[in-house]
Amino acid sequence: MGSEFCRPRGVDPSLEGITRLSRMSCAAGFGSGCNRLESGSPESGTAKAVVSTGRPDLGNQAGPTLARPAQDGGAHAGGFPGRLLATRRFPGLALGQPVDAFSLSSPGNGRWTLLLLLLGWRRPHLDEEAGHEPRLQDTPEDISLDAAANTIAFHPSRDIIAAGDVDGDVYVYSFSCLEGGNKELWSSGHHLKSCREVSFSQDGQKLFTVSKDKCIHILNVEEGRLVTRFPKAHSSALNSLLLIDEHLFATGDDRGELKVWDLRKGTSILEVKQHEEYISDMAIDGNKKLLLTTSGDGTLGVFNIRRRRFELLSEPQNGDLTAVSLVKRGRKVVCGSSEGTLYLFNWGGFGATSDRFALKAESVDCLVPVTDSVVCTGSTDGVIRAVNILPNRVIGSVGQHMGEPIEQLAKCPSGPLLASCGHDQKVKFWDISSLSSVVVEDYRKKKKKSGHLKSLSGKALGSGEDFFAGLREEVAGPEEKEEDYSDDTDSD
Repeated sequence: MGSEFCRPRGVDPSLEGITRLSRMSCAAGFGSGCNRLESGSPESGTAKAVVSTGRPDLGNQAGPTLARPAQDGGAHAGGFPGRLLATRRFPGLALGQPVDAFSLSSPGNGRWTLLLLLLGWRRPHLDEEAGHEPRLQDTPEDISLDAAANTIAFHPSRDIIAAGDVDGDVYVYSFSCLEGGNKELWSSGHHLKSCREVSFSQDGQKLFTVSKDKCIHILNVEEGRLVTRFPKAHSSALNSLLLIDEHLFATGDDRGELKVWDLRKGTSILEVKQHEEYISDMAIDGNKKLLLTTSGDGTLGVFNIRRRRFELLSEPQNGDLTAVSLVKRGRKVVCGSSEGTLYLFNWGGFGATSDRFALKAESVDCLVPVTDSVVCTGSTDGVIRAVNILPNRVIGSVGQHMGEPIEQLAKCPSGPLLASCGHDQKVKFWDISSLSSVVVEDYRKKKKKSGHLKSLSGKALGSGEDFFAGLREEVAGPEEKEEDYSDDTDSD
């Protein structure tokens, strides 16, 4: 029998979970002609639609016409029943399971085309068929987006993550370590251009977003409803955002202008331009007094929020300063750069660096502290490195985006979980529980010359998957048998 697949308007073309009705004998009705159901794609998912015809030369003539559904037990247009029953057991389709049927008429003598709509049917997961619950994993599954994500942020108290992409869309997902546990809660397309930063309010009820379209949006977290909008908040595209407290937040743009906003007044209370290039990142001390900014002009800026004034700029460094964080209980400031170097400043000594640490990375585009001494960095090469600060060591690799640049990292406030987003249009999750127990000594042991980063998570490349790794170590020679726990082969 020939078969023809077509899709009526409004039906998803993916045709997942296809089930085909075969051996039709429309002239005599369904009774003897329909004797089996054949399962098509073994993939799980909602079954959409399949058209099966007795003569392929009639399948596309004049186009099919959707007729009304038949009533249970009734007949119409040549004796087609309105509901069919599976007469054999197939994966995901039980014996006697009803299938709603609609008829499609085609020109011809006694020939009919049948459209099966398996309404609401999903193929059960194999574990569910066996009576098992979804598998618990170390980390949530990857979240795939329609475009590359610029920014991500965790909710302060719930298992929710927000992401903004280059198309200006904002997505909010709930995540879980259970297999298939991630769920999109809502999405927003209010921004006309790329969304560059998202951040949750301290109480978790609002989501702040800034965009290349120069607008600031505040959304309701529960529904995704736009609550407040600041149109043309800056004269140039917005690039960075920092929430200071429940009333104040700061924004920076592509031309180096900084603004501090007060939600109670509905306007900015500080506007200052000291940087010559874009403001890449911002941080604030625990007392909510001094605001630090990094810029593409290679300088670190210091602004007094309480007195609403500019304090100073550091001397310029090589390349752009791309990220900033506080470590060592606020006594040290660490900045990433486009040259792949970490610059350290003493708190209160912002004019010049106290130390610098060059990574064997193309750049340090983003960083986030995960402990008081360890930061994770994201690079253009797609590798997430864990770096100890003072003593300066590259501990190893947390994960990777397989050669795609990493845009942002975020640490979950409720557990040892790190999230990353990159140009591969994915949000990935990484287990960083091993970093809480890392102790790096001042003394450097003799290091191996393998050139590979130590894997710090089960999903990092090299985590027990390299069959020949041990053989290479033996060939390297007995003088290199002593292993450095911190594995600082990625540093100078």
